[in-house]
Amino acid sequence: MATTCPHQFATGHCDDADCPFRYESDTISCDACRNIYPDRASYDAHLSTKIHQNAVAGSALYACHICNVNVPGMKCWVQHVEGGRHCRAAQEQGVSPHVQPEEADVVPGHTLCVICNRQILNSHWKGHLSNQKHKDKEQFTKYSSALEEATQDKHDVTVVSDLDFKVVELSAAREGVSAQVAISTTVPHARLSVSVNLASSKRRSIFSPFTAEPSGLHQLRYRQPVNLTVTALQTFPGRGDDRLELVFEDLHLHTQFIICRPLHIIVGNVAAHKALQPTTPYVPRKRSTRHPETDVVKGVKPPALGVIPYIVELHKADIPKSLLATLSVGSVAEITQRLREVFLPPTIEGASYGKYYKYLIWTEEFKMSQDLEYYDIPNAQLAQHNQYYYLNVPGLAEKRPSVLVGDVILVRRSDAPEGHWYSGGVHVVRKEEVGLCFNRTFRAAPTDRFLVRFKLNRYPLRRQHQALGTAFAPARLLLPAEQHILAFSETTPWKSFNKLIDTNARQRQAVDCILRQRPGTVPFVIFGPPGTGKTVTMIEAIRQVIVANPKARILACAPSNSAADLITSRLTMLGTDVLFRFYAPSRPKAAVSHELEPFTFVKNGHFSVPILARVRQFKVVVTTCVSASVFFGIGIPRGHFTHVFIDEAGQATEPEAMIAVKTMADNMTNVILSGDPKQLGPIIRSPVAKDLGLETSYIERLMQRDIYDEDGHGHSVVKLTQNFRSHPAILEFPNERFYKGELQPCADPRSITAFIGSKHLEEKKFPIIFHSMAGKDDREASSPSFFNIDEVLDVMRTIEELRSDKKLRITDNDIGVIAPYHAQVLKIRNILRRGYEGIKVGSVEEFQGQERKVIIISTVRSSKEFIEYDLRHTLGFVASPRRFNVAVTRAQALLVIVGDPKVLSLDPLWRSFLNYVYKHGGWRGLPISWDPDDDVDEGGGYDCAIREAAQEDMNDFTRKLEAMTLAGVGEEEDVVDRPWMRHDG
Repeated sequence: MATTCPHQFATGHCDDADCPFRYESDTISCDACRNIYPDRASYDAHLSTKIHQNAVAGSALYACHICNVNVPGMKCWVQHVEGGRHCRAAQEQGVSPHVQPEEADVVPGHTLCVICNRQILNSHWKGHLSNQKHKDKEQFTKYSSALEEATQDKHDVTVVSDLDFKVVELSAAREGVSAQVAISTTVPHARLSVSVNLASSKRRSIFSPFTAEPSGLHQLRYRQPVNLTVTALQTFPGRGDDRLELVFEDLHLHTQFIICRPLHIIVGNVAAHKALQPTTPYVPRKRSTRHPETDVVKGVKPPALGVIPYIVELHKADIPKSLLATLSVGSVAEITQRLREVFLPPTIEGASYGKYYKYLIWTEEFKMSQDLEYYDIPNAQLAQHNQYYYLNVPGLAEKRPSVLVGDVILVRRSDAPEGHWYSGGVHVVRKEEVGLCFNRTFRAAPTDRFLVRFKLNRYPLRRQHQALGTAFAPARLLLPAEQHILAFSETTPWKSFNKLIDTNARQRQAVDCILRQRPGTVPFVIFGPPGTGKTVTMIEAIRQVIVANPKARILACAPSNSAADLITSRLTMLGTDVLFRFYAPSRPKAAVSHELEPFTFVKNGHFSVPILARVRQFKVVVTTCVSASVFFGIGIPRGHFTHVFIDEAGQATEPEAMIAVKTMADNMTNVILSGDPKQLGPIIRSPVAKDLGLETSYIERLMQRDIYDEDGHGHSVVKLTQNFRSHPAILEFPNERFYKGELQPCADPRSITAFIGSKHLEEKKFPIIFHSMAGKDDREASSPSFFNIDEVLDVMRTIEELRSDKKLRITDNDIGVIAPYHAQVLKIRNILRRGYEGIKVGSVEEFQGQERKVIIISTVRSSKEFIEYDLRHTLGFVASPRRFNVAVTRAQALLVIVGDPKVLSLDPLWRSFLNYVYKHGGWRGLPISWDPDDDVDEGGGYDCAIREAAQEDMNDFTRKLEAMTLAGVGEEEDVVDRPWMRHDG
């Protein structure tokens, strides 16, 4: 059969006008490698590379019998059947163009590996056979085949049973539920022995809720069936799996065979399990080829974008074409290396600082734009109302995607020329839909269908580029060293506003250091571990600064609006003449509390800024890190602010923090950062940008420098050590693990001991419980996010037990639920709507900086089979030390973790924590499967050990079946209990 052009890498061209690999636009896509090239020369050079040839060689090929061609990969198949040439060929042959792909049997120069279902170049065949992935798949294929054969009745023996107990209520499972197994033979003179075993009996560390009675050896004869009772008894929720293995020996022929039956039970609520099941099976969303937008009719911008009187031009700062080409080709390691060698300066000193971070921002932008492709909406409808066209956006309520007023959304009619789009400005954002305003030439009937694309809002990125482009780059702020530290000035004694500051030596020291800093010294860090009051300390410092220095002007920033609102709410006593809270014009008014409204300025119905003279009169201005750019844009002179405070600085990227520093500071401005580098950092999408340092926040980078030794002299950093949040038992593990054991539990005993001695604890003095359970992680539709029904129900059960306890008087506001996956968050929120809608459920990121009396953590990931073969990605981002640190330090009085210990224990940090909980008596449910007294190997490797054990189990089972097929009893002495034979005969 003829092959399509990706195999013609020797010639490097294609003359077929309808070929999906031929493009007339500036950029060219190679679908075999899923890369984009900026021009024909780059693409032609790529075709001869080993990367491309390997990609083509390893692609599964599909045969089109209409066009008599082979197509590499499903993505290219979709393009092929939608292409003009294929449709014309189908029309000429009088058949439908919508045909199912067929595996290409014969491909010139290739051999089909039936194990991997891939066409392999003949020259690569030997190497492929020796590849470990191929060997693993080969082993698993043998095991699957042996297991399938073992589940079949054979040799005239029939095993009648239904051992899938399905969902069983906990009350019934505690008493035990049973099923019958009937074993019979249809051979009149048969004389067989039957050995009854469970697969779990071979590995004592595996818990099984199942027993089979009577066990041991039985004699099977014609019309004398063997009847067994399989009982499932489990006192805790979750899943149980095992395998009933019946080993038969024909006593006349001295041959053996096995018949197996899988055992399965789910302990939980039947109705709830049914309600929470995936609505549609999970099918990964396939990325379609994104042809560039060559002809875009611009829409109408919302009025909100014009309410701020900017006088400084904001440049576009588009990704350079040369960088775009680099980011489009190769692995993460290859791209990272090329960026270091070609684009990035060797250091970040002086002028090179801005250049370095500009390239990191562009790298992140490239990945963010790619990620937005996931939200493309095919076959969408638009509903017109007045001047707006309303578009329903799935996931908008959960900010997936996040859409704000001022964003741009592109639409294209399904029958429009490729590349022709209409751009709609977002004027209205509702819960599930957005209102767009297009060019007046745009028309849409209710029956029209559109392809929708979301465009990245580049304003925050452009603001960062604007700041990085400024010439202000003093070493004392970017690379502070000992010589940049200025001696403290003398100050008059000060009286604290918050009297609790006087009882906390470290907090008072931090405020005193900030007050005594001379203008133009190094950045000062308030290092605040969980619950130590870093925001309280910063608020006290701001108030003391404006009292001590009447000329002081303070710009206070935070990475998020919620954090900036917290700062503002604690400074409202300053009054509207002193305090100003700036919001971006796109911020909905409904998102701002009535308490803060008097401190804002509104123009034409949108948040804005007063006239320049009025802005300069405020002594304290609060905003987000990105929105701090507004003051540079409207003409506030550099140096106007004597102090720049950045709270929760660990959650901002360094370029975000630099918006305020590099645009507003001068040589006399002091910078104060508050945060904890050991908690969550900024969220970075690009693995390349992560590797190059964009995930390292400004405060974290400073803390890595010599003068920021947390145990040092206090001129540059003060570490807060008194924890006012958690019970000592909750604090102990993260304290030792992350903070050298320096945190001192100082919380109010009346608050943190609320559960001590209660029925909700396993050990009455230890307020941590690990609900050990085996569940099943699921996905549905095209969402890649995981959820776990068993854990959802366990979270609900725990909440019901807590809320129904009249002695505790726990309210919804006292409880928080943390889950690492968005799908799990949604499932839990939905089930809590039955009466507990006031309970906050969110990700770890949503809980940073917050606390609750009770925190319940659902870890979600769980093994899917009794014998787990492929453990890749089982932990996902659960195994993040910072995420772990934040999650377990939110609780004041009770911490409950729900999870699968077999999965969590793969990570050394989680294994250590589970050991801590177990040794203190906080374990509930599925028994621990390892020795908690063994030292934890911080290097990990536990997944390899489990995989090796699973592979050994598979090998043993496969070998046993092969031996029974090829050999007699004498070669399998260990299979049958021989004394029973002597007793019988």
